Amino acid sequence: MEEKLFWIGILMGVHLFLSHHFKEKGRFKTDTAFTRAWHAVFAALIAFVLAVLASVSLDNSRGDVVTSMLFSWRQLGYGVLAAFAGAGYALWKNKPGKTPVKDGLNQAMKGDMEWSETVFSAVLLASVVMYLFIQAFKIPSGSMERTFLIGDHLFVNKFIYGFRVPYTSKKFLRFRKVQRGDIIVFQFPSTDPREFQCGGSQYGKDFIKRVVGMPGDTVEVRNGDLLVNGRRPENEAYAQHLDPSRYPPAAEKVAPADYQIFWENRLLAKMFSEYIRDNFGPVVVPPGQYLVMGDNRDRSCDSRYWGAVPESNIKGKAWFTYWPVSRAGFPR
Repeated sequence: MEEKLFWIGILMGVHLFLSHHFKEKGRFKTDTAFTRAWHAVFAALIAFVLAVLASVSLDNSRGDVVTSMLFSWRQLGYGVLAAFAGAGYALWKNKPGKTPVKDGLNQAMKGDMEWSETVFSAVLLASVVMYLFIQAFKIPSGSMERTFLIGDHLFVNKFIYGFRVPYTSKKFLRFRKVQRGDIIVFQFPSTDPREFQCGGSQYGKDFIKRVVGMPGDTVEVRNGDLLVNGRRPENEAYAQHLDPSRYPPAAEKVAPADYQIFWENRLLAKMFSEYIRDNFGPVVVPPGQYLVMGDNRDRSCDSRYWGAVPESNIKGKAWFTYWPVSRAGFPR
């Protein structure tokens, strides 16, 4: 969302720059066809922005947002239709001779420039804050119950693991490293939109899970019990198992080296389906990557199925639940 806001801010900034340029050239001193056309351009921009953001918000509520894509063709289509409607309305309403001129400036242009400057500043500031510092996130599924429930809204701390350089995987000023037990928000680790995991294409979507395996750890699940480096974690009070039955092992005849390769190449779910839920591994977490699982262990499509999460895909750490108010607080 932050990148979308950034480019919307740039778009409004271009309009603001051109408006000041035309003002200095004296193009806005009278009520002419040019001023009416430029006013229609501003109305089209506002309508485009509102329609695109409304479409993105609707997709977000349905869990259809792809964060690796700036805007979908459908979202742009809605924006273009709204832009034509906005421009048409502005031309119809702002008829010749209807807009007053005061102090040598067309008042419609004055209002447009003020609004353009306000939107430009607000949107650009919001995009910077969301990209570098804090971002809102909505829980899309029940994989993190009881820690988070479907529909919970929370803030994600995006600077704790370092500030990301835009459009790169590089970070600087790391306040601390990812730790075992951290609840992280990350972009699903897939580079192919055609790859299906968890019942569909997860390419570019944001996930939230808990880190259970650090780089170099050996992780295994036996009959539903998590083992890290051969031992059960000391405190997993957050984990829950709702299914009383257990799937039997399904990959006993696969050589450990082959199993590791299958897991790293994200093939286990395709080969063994749900059978790896309760009997998984052992696998060794590759360098620079993390094995993550949902707290709702029997209802979570996580690293058991589609592999580890590269550090470059991590966006931030779950920080504070702000809605609903009855569940507000810091997650553990």
